[in-house]
Amino acid sequence: MTLLVQSASALKEEILRLKKEKDVVILAHNYQIPDVQDVADFTGDSLGLSRQAATVPQKTILFCGVNFMAETAAIISPDKKVLLPDLEAGCSLSDSITIDELKEWKKQHPGAIAVGYVNTTAEIKSELDYCCTSSNAVNVVKAIPEDKEILFLPDMFLGSYVAKVTGRKNMHIWAGECHVHAGITPDDVREKLDSMKDTEFVIHPECSCTTPMMYDVADGKYDDKKVTVLSTEGMLNHVKKSNTKNFVVATETGILYRMRKDNPEKNFVPASEKAECQYMKMITLEKVYETLVNQKNVVTVPKDIADKARLAIDRMLAIS
Repeated sequence: MTLLVQSASALKEEILRLKKEKDVVILAHNYQIPDVQDVADFTGDSLGLSRQAATVPQKTILFCGVNFMAETAAIISPDKKVLLPDLEAGCSLSDSITIDELKEWKKQHPGAIAVGYVNTTAEIKSELDYCCTSSNAVNVVKAIPEDKEILFLPDMFLGSYVAKVTGRKNMHIWAGECHVHAGITPDDVREKLDSMKDTEFVIHPECSCTTPMMYDVADGKYDDKKVTVLSTEGMLNHVKKSNTKNFVVATETGILYRMRKDNPEKNFVPASEKAECQYMKMITLEKVYETLVNQKNVVTVPKDIADKARLAIDRMLAIS
């Protein structure tokens, strides 16, 4: 079906009508463009959206995010149809480890517990003992007996953060990264913080600046600033409760829309204006509409892989 040129507001109205008519729930990640967030039933981080996918009554989920998120929803809810507006919406972090590399790594560390970030393919998840997100990675690692060796993958910055917070000395960390968060440097942050007064800094643990910033905080270099490491949903909750009016935000810039919408009296500045995920931005209002109309781009996971991956995902969902 050829999509007629329509204004954004008219297209939003049509999407809202269609999702109700077809009994479709729209889930959107915090990094989606504003127009897509506006038509979503639920907006959140990977963990929150995974939980929504498992509990919503609708039999069709239109997932506005990237491929691994839609796969996770399909694994959690095998009886539901999961749609992704653009099947090419991938993830550089997810691509940083292959199934053969993981199997070889596990061979080198027999008996180790494999903990994988949710930003991984279904195939990778099928080889994990635990899945985690940035919001519960610390608690997942704390749940594992201290004498157990841990393989943490694929994000080296999140892994380093978790190792430091938990004090685990027996964690091996895969050298993967999200190209967006890796591009947010300590210099970006210092420049912004130095130019603003009475400012809080909220940082996502995938950022390359996380580890050096943590050491700087420990050394007292930012005693006049409040620095907090949080998941995206943790950031949103924190800035809402805080009495501070100015924030420097170190994560993908899509989150600023919801922050500003929920807190119009506060000022939010990105640590880096370049922190934009081209994969997240592949999901447009037009593609959401076309997917609703045509029910195309169904994401499926082979049953043998899904059954194995579900154990690690269920463990993730059970730990807050």
